[in-house]
Amino acid sequence: MTRRLLLSYLGLALLVLAGLEIPLGYVYGRGETSRTSQSVERDASMLAEVTEEDIEKGNLEALPDVVGDYAARTGGRVVVTDKQGVVLADSDPAGRTGIDLSAEPDIGRALNNQPTVTTTQDTDGNDVLAATMPGASGTTIRGTLRLTYPMAEVTARVHRIWGALALAGVCVLAAVALVAFTLARWITRPLRTLESATTQLAGGHLTHPPDATTGPPELRRLAASFTRTATRLQHLLKAQQAFASEASHQLKTPLTALRLRLENFEPYLDPRAHGSLDEAVGEVERLGRMVQGLLALARLENAATTPQPVDLDAVVADRAAMWEPLAAEQYVAIDVTGPPAGQVWAIPGALEQIIDNLVANALRVSPPSTTITLHRAPGAELHIIDQGPGMSEAERARAFDRFWRASDSHHDGTGLGLPIVRHLVDASGGTITLHAAPRTGLDARVRLRPAGSGRLRDGSGSPRSARATAPAR
Repeated sequence: MTRRLLLSYLGLALLVLAGLEIPLGYVYGRGETSRTSQSVERDASMLAEVTEEDIEKGNLEALPDVVGDYAARTGGRVVVTDKQGVVLADSDPAGRTGIDLSAEPDIGRALNNQPTVTTTQDTDGNDVLAATMPGASGTTIRGTLRLTYPMAEVTARVHRIWGALALAGVCVLAAVALVAFTLARWITRPLRTLESATTQLAGGHLTHPPDATTGPPELRRLAASFTRTATRLQHLLKAQQAFASEASHQLKTPLTALRLRLENFEPYLDPRAHGSLDEAVGEVERLGRMVQGLLALARLENAATTPQPVDLDAVVADRAAMWEPLAAEQYVAIDVTGPPAGQVWAIPGALEQIIDNLVANALRVSPPSTTITLHRAPGAELHIIDQGPGMSEAERARAFDRFWRASDSHHDGTGLGLPIVRHLVDASGGTITLHAAPRTGLDARVRLRPAGSGRLRDGSGSPRSARATAPAR
């Protein structure tokens, strides 16, 4: 923002300078040309009177001195002719006398007592300002005088004034840039501190509140309001986390006692009530697992650690070996396919929990004589594919919501497994998506960052913090 403010100030200053200096330079250039033209015309008239007097008196020997002295002082060139247009004197050493110039337009008009002031080119092709005057007394023409002045002198003076205007403009722009930079820094300082505070708050902890003592009053009030809001939000989050953790802990003991009491009722109940008792015990067990899931989520949100390189192939092989006996009891096979993936970034223990939760979900819905495939794809991507009933597109979109279960679900899940998996994957710097399997079932795709691609970093450039938790099935 500082750069944009600085550019806007400089753009405005440049527009004002251009609106002032360009017309000023243009007017000065026109004025300088006009003044030079008038000066040349005046000098040509005076010299014509002087030379006409010398011609009248027959003092032709004085003409070279008159024109030479003027040319030496002004840098112009003076040519004097008689009444027939024959050159009598030329201030240019290379010029020749005795040649007839009566055929040239300006000399011809001067012989007819008509002065001429115009811009033309000399014999070298340079632009010159030429004034040709008749040397006359009344209507008697005794000669002519041509005075040429190089336009290079006029152009040089115009260029000098343009250079002075440009230098003045640069100095003004430098001063404006200095003032604008100082002002922009003063305006944006609260915004920079507010941005830093927002990043800290997004990470979970506001350690350096935004500066509310500098900058415009509106930004100071905004920084103060943000600090109050962030403080209140942190208190609410801490209270929510504490409540979830404490409530979950407090619920564990009475749930265990309730289950034992229900099981103790079994010998005293009518056999026809045993089915309802089993359902009640099942619901208590599900509630217990839900409490365990809430505890796991609370630990995820309260504990932070840094992702570390983890051998994906070793973890996949270990978890597949662990789940094979449990899957065999349901006549389901566990198959590991795909090329070796190597090391990936993950927080400690997260990869094991991710695979365990996804395999547990797949095993829960897999019919007998099917296979759960753990497929390693290029790009550090792991697929957990089952051959169960799968999910519709709408169900896959809501599958990561807490406590959500499919409306036709007949299993005893808590609706917390996939939210925990997503939290672990996000904390490890990866992504997880659900897709329909090629034939039937669900394909859960977990993509993590290869450890060989460099140290995992967050948007601020520092090593990324992530969440750790104990295993949650």
